[in-house]
Amino acid sequence: MNNLTLQKDYTTNGQEYQLILPMNVEVLIPKDDSVRLLDKITEGLDYTKLMQAYSRKGRPPKVEAITMFKVILYAHMLGISSTRKIEQACKQNINFMWLLRGAPAPDHNTINRFINERYSEAGLDLHVQIVEKLIEIGEIDLSQLYIDGTKIEANANKYTFVWKKSINKYIKRLVCKIEKLFLHLSVEYLMIEEMEEDLISQLTRILKRLEKLVKQQKIKFVYGKGRRKSQIQRDIEQIREYIEKMKKYEEFNSVFGERNSFSKTDKEATFMRMKDDHMRNSQLKPGYNVQIAVSGEYIAGIDITSDRADSKTLIGFLKKLERQYGARLEDIIADAGYESEENYLYLRSKGYNSYIKPANHEVKKTRKYKNQIGRRENMIRDEENDEFICSNGRRLKYIYTSKSKTSSGFIRQSRVYQCESCDKCQLRSQCFKGKYNKRIFYSQTFTSLRATSQDNIDSDQGVLYRINRSIQVEGAIGVLKQNYKLIRFKRRGLKEVFLETLLYASAFNINKLHNKIQDNRLGLSFFEPKDINVA
Repeated sequence: MNNLTLQKDYTTNGQEYQLILPMNVEVLIPKDDSVRLLDKITEGLDYTKLMQAYSRKGRPPKVEAITMFKVILYAHMLGISSTRKIEQACKQNINFMWLLRGAPAPDHNTINRFINERYSEAGLDLHVQIVEKLIEIGEIDLSQLYIDGTKIEANANKYTFVWKKSINKYIKRLVCKIEKLFLHLSVEYLMIEEMEEDLISQLTRILKRLEKLVKQQKIKFVYGKGRRKSQIQRDIEQIREYIEKMKKYEEFNSVFGERNSFSKTDKEATFMRMKDDHMRNSQLKPGYNVQIAVSGEYIAGIDITSDRADSKTLIGFLKKLERQYGARLEDIIADAGYESEENYLYLRSKGYNSYIKPANHEVKKTRKYKNQIGRRENMIRDEENDEFICSNGRRLKYIYTSKSKTSSGFIRQSRVYQCESCDKCQLRSQCFKGKYNKRIFYSQTFTSLRATSQDNIDSDQGVLYRINRSIQVEGAIGVLKQNYKLIRFKRRGLKEVFLETLLYASAFNINKLHNKIQDNRLGLSFFEPKDINVA
C-alpha cells in the first residue's frame, strides 16, 4: 500500500498488459446484430436537408453528420436518450465504435447541439424516408392506419400551474381595485378618468402625469422602516404595481390560447390527468398528448399537441400524414375517444372509411342502458312526423335548432325536441329530474355517420381491425413507455418534445424490422384471431 501513487495516470501503479484485439473489430459484432441493420437502412437515405443545416463556413465537424445521426439513432434503439450516456457508450461500446468508423467519440455538448440545430431541421424527413423504405419492401401498408394517443409527463415542475379561470378571476378583482383608484384620483388630484379597454396604456398615462407633478412640487420619495411616505408616492407605487399585474395577466392569457392551464416552467405543457401519477390520486400533471399512427406494427407518424382531448387532434394529425405520404390512406381505425361529428364529416369528405368505435358501443349492450327510458336511443323515432315517442306513448315535437361552436370553429347543429306534456306521467321519475317538460337533442347527420361507423366495426374486417388496433398501436405505446422508458420527456417545448419522440419512433421501427426478420415474420401486417395466445 505504501508503494501506491495517487495520481491521474493509473498505469504507473501496476504492470501494463498487452491487450490483443483483431485487426478488424467488425468480427466482434454478431452477424445478426441490429446495429448492422441500422447501418444498412440508414446508408441509402437522402441527407440533403441534414447537410443544409450545416454552415459552409468554419471548420468541418470532427464527426460527420450521417455518422452522428446513426450513433444517436442506435442509442435510442437501446433506450439511451441521455447525451452523457451516449458519449460514454461511444467510448466504451464496440458497436458505437464500429458506427464511428475511427472518428473520435463526440462529447455530450456536441451530441446535444446536433439534435437541437441539425436533426431538428431534417428529423421528420429522415423518419418519413425510413417509413417509405418499409413501404417499398412491403412491411407497411398505409391503407390501414391505427391511431391512438397517450399522455406523457412534461419536463416541468408539477406545482408551477397557471389556471385560466383563476387568472380571469384575478383580472376582475384588479379591475375593481382600479375603479376605486380612479375614484380616489378624481378626489385627490382632480383627475376624472373613465375606464378604457386598454387599462395598461391608461394607467401608464396617469403615472406619467403624477411623476410630472412630483417633479414640479419637488416631492422626495422616502424608503425604509419608520419613514412615512407621502400620499402621491403611495399612489404612484400602487399604479406601478397594477400595471405590472395587468401585464403579467395579459401575458398569461396570450399563452393559454384554447387551453385552460399551462406550466410556468414549460409554457406549452398543459395540465392533464395521468394514469400513473406520483401521488396515486389522479393528480393533474403537466404533460403532452402524443398521437401515434401505426401500420403493419410500425410507427408511420407521430404528432404532439397540448390538447387534452383526442377528438380534437385527429383532423390535424391526418392532414400532416397526408402531406407526408400523399393520398394513400383508406381505413382509419381509432377508439371511442376520437368520435365527433366534425371528425366523421372530415373522414367522409376525404373518402376514408371510418372505423371509429362509437362512445356508446360497449355501454349500450348492458341491461342498465336499455332500461334507461329517458335516453333518445330508447325512444321510437317517427320519421314521417319528425317526432319521438317516449315509453309512455307521449310525443316529443321539434321546437328549434340549437347551434354550438367548437374550439376549432366547427358549428354543430342539433334539433331540439320537447315533450308535449310531462304532467302526471307515471314514468317521469325514471325519465328525467327536470322541472319542465322533457327535452332531447338530435343530430341526424351525426346519428347517420355513427351508424355507418358502427356497421364498419361490426363487420368481419372491422372485428379484425379492432383486434389489431389494440395489439399494434397500444402495443407500440407500451413498448415506448416500458422498454424505452419514455414516461417523462427530457426536453421542453412542443418542438423539442416532438424531436425526442421522433427519434424514438425511428428507433422503434428499425428494432421492429430487426425482430420481424429474426422471427421470420416479414410481410405479416395482421394478427389473426387464431394467432393470439389467449392464455
